[in-house]
Parts: sequence; C-alpha cells; structure tokens
Amino acid sequence: MQITQGQRLPLSSIIQGDQLTLSVAIKSPNVIDFVCFGLDVSGKLSDDRYMIFFNQPATPCNSVTLLSGGDFKLNLGTLPATIDRLVFTASIDGNGAMKDITASFFAIHQFDGHQRATCNFSGGDFAGEKAIMVADIYRKDGVWRLQSNLQGFNDGLDALVRHFGGEVAEQTTAPAPVSEAPPPSPSKISFEKKIAAGAPLLVSLAKKAQISLEKVKLTELKARVALVLDASGSMNGQYSRGKVQEVINRLLPLAVAFDDDGALDCWAFGAKPCKLSEVSMANYSDYVNSEDGGWKKWGVGQRINDEPKVIRQVIDFYAKSSDKTPVYVLFISDGGIHEDRAITKLITEAAALPCFWQFVGVGGRNYGILERLDDMSGRAIDNCGFFALDDLNDISEEELYDKLMEEFPSWIKEATEKGIIA
Repeated sequence: MQITQGQRLPLSSIIQGDQLTLSVAIKSPNVIDFVCFGLDVSGKLSDDRYMIFFNQPATPCNSVTLLSGGDFKLNLGTLPATIDRLVFTASIDGNGAMKDITASFFAIHQFDGHQRATCNFSGGDFAGEKAIMVADIYRKDGVWRLQSNLQGFNDGLDALVRHFGGEVAEQTTAPAPVSEAPPPSPSKISFEKKIAAGAPLLVSLAKKAQISLEKVKLTELKARVALVLDASGSMNGQYSRGKVQEVINRLLPLAVAFDDDGALDCWAFGAKPCKLSEVSMANYSDYVNSEDGGWKKWGVGQRINDEPKVIRQVIDFYAKSSDKTPVYVLFISDGGIHEDRAITKLITEAAALPCFWQFVGVGGRNYGILERLDDMSGRAIDNCGFFALDDLNDISEEELYDKLMEEFPSWIKEATEKGIIA
C-alpha cells in the first residue's frame, strides 16, 4: 500500500493485530536523530520514560523499542491507557536542513517482517526545517489509527521536546523524568551518536563510558587522549590473542567523549619508541594488525622494554605546545620495569605539564616504580595512577571505565587550581 502525505487511516487496514514495526529511512548528509514521543490525551509528554531515543531505547513496558537507526518495534496492546499518541520524529543534529535530504520513506511492517505500507518523501517537501514529525499512531474511538504527518518543524530535537511539553535546561538537562533514574539528555547524546555513525560495534562501550564519566562529572571535559603500548617480546601473546586490540576498542569511546576529533595519539615501544598514526573511528577495528604493516613490523627496535625513551618522547610531544588542554595518557605494560630512577625523574618533570598518566599493568609482573607512583615525592602535583590486571576480562567494562577514572578527576581539580591546565 502506498500512503500519501497527510493521509489518515485505521491501522487495521494495514496490519493484523497490535504488533508492528515502523521504520523511518532518511538519506541525509547529516546525522539524524530518530525519536518516538509517547503523548497523553492532551498531547503532552507527561511521562519522560515514554520518550524513546538513542540513549533510552525502550519504554518501561517494552511496548516501544528503538531497534536501530529509525526502526521502532511496537506492541500497541501493552501500551498503558495513559499513552494516547505515538509521534515519530526525525531531526538533524548540528548544521543542515531537511531540504538537503534525498529519496526517503517511512514504512509499516507486519510483526513477521512483511512490509505492508510505505510513504515516500524527499527534500523537495521541505525548506529550512531541521526536524520532521514523520508519522503519528493514535487512538480514536478505541481504535488505533495512522496519520502520515510529514510536518516540517523549524528547530531541532530540543525544540521538539519543548513542543511536547518537556523541558531542556540550557541544552544540558533532559526533562525531569518520573522514574528514579533520569534518562540522559537529548542534547548529550551526540557522543554516542558519533560512535554509532563511525564505529557502531562500539555503541555499548560508549554508553558504559558515558555512565562512568557522568559519575565523576566529566561529561563536559575537553581533553586529548593518548595511548602508549608495550610492544616488547613478552607482549606477543597479548597482541596475537587480541588483548591489545581490545584495549584500543575500550579506550576509543573515551577519546570520542573528550575530544571533538575523536582520535587517540598512539605510541608503541620496545628498545625504542615508535609514534604511530592516530587511532580513529575510521581505522580502529583492526589497528594492531593493519597500522604500519601490523604490530610485528612496528619500528620499535629490539623487542625489549625501554620505558624511559617512550616517556621522554611523549613528554616532548606535548611540551612543545603552549596549549593547556589536559591530556589523558594510558600507558599499557606487562611489567619487567627496571628503570625506576629514570622513570621517577621523567614523571617528576612531567608533573608540570597538562598530562595525567594512567599506567595499567596487563598480564605481567614486576611493575617496579609504577606500583609506587602515589608515594613519589618532589612533584608539582600527583600526576599518575596505576592498577594491574591479569586479564582485561577479569573485570567488567563498567568496572574498567570506573578504574580508569578513579584518579583523573582529582588531578583535573588540582591541576586547574595550580594553572597547569586551563
């Protein structure tokens, strides 16, 4: 069945039963937010748990679920009577207008996946609008009906929230929810959307990283993120079993959260340091096997660990800039540390720089001075943290992000007070 703009008809003329999928597919050069608003009889969002979007993908009763993109799975029979209308919207995140979209459509699928109706639209139907109220499913005289709305809306997602009676405080706070745990603000989901657009396999990690950042109130922090990888011979098993790649996968969401560029500065080291290409959402997925011919070919010299040389190179790299943006350096090692005096001297020097060093021991032993960083004296500021794991899988992803953020917030506070970072 082909539906036209503005058409209204009983849903029963399209599908059988109360279960269906409504899919919105928009071809756009911009990132699109897809949201379903569950409204009461007055047309208001009286219960924010029924605003379904990227970071709150299901209603409490699971009657509306955002599967992916603009695909919403519906079970109308289990919706509470207080929800009178479902409005499916699409809005542009950032610059752009709906006039820029090309051939697009929304479709109704029977619960078994069979497509039963479509409605086509394109940029020619709009002008400078940043959002569309695409379609409504609503109750009338006890019967569910469909309206092909396709009404342009001048402003974006936050304006839609206000239009339906929600509140967006200074574009940082979502409408006050009825539930005890408030859903993330629509204006804070750009971090996860970046991950979804560039590295969809890391979406679940992005959400967990965001929770950890919210706990320590660092969601608004702008910082650079660096990764230093031990490439000595004793690490061969960690590389070949994918453990180092897993470190990259888990750290990238933090880089995207902190840095608009969403990239990791990266070094590897053996007997000598090797500056590698930045890790980004475009190249992260097989980085250890593809970057510069793969990890076995990295120019680290003899496969012994010489930490002072790579620490020196990282210090010099960031010291050459007058920028006081904080840098979070994650340093991975499997131990065998023996240059305690040289490392102590370098980290003491680095305390005057806007760099925090998080050392993580993975599957090794003899971490030397790294285990005693908190007791080091003579520094302008405590600029280090350390913890060790036999295996990354020993702790959950949530626990890992929490550990990575244990000491960084206090460093941020003290470094700001001392003018080390701006």
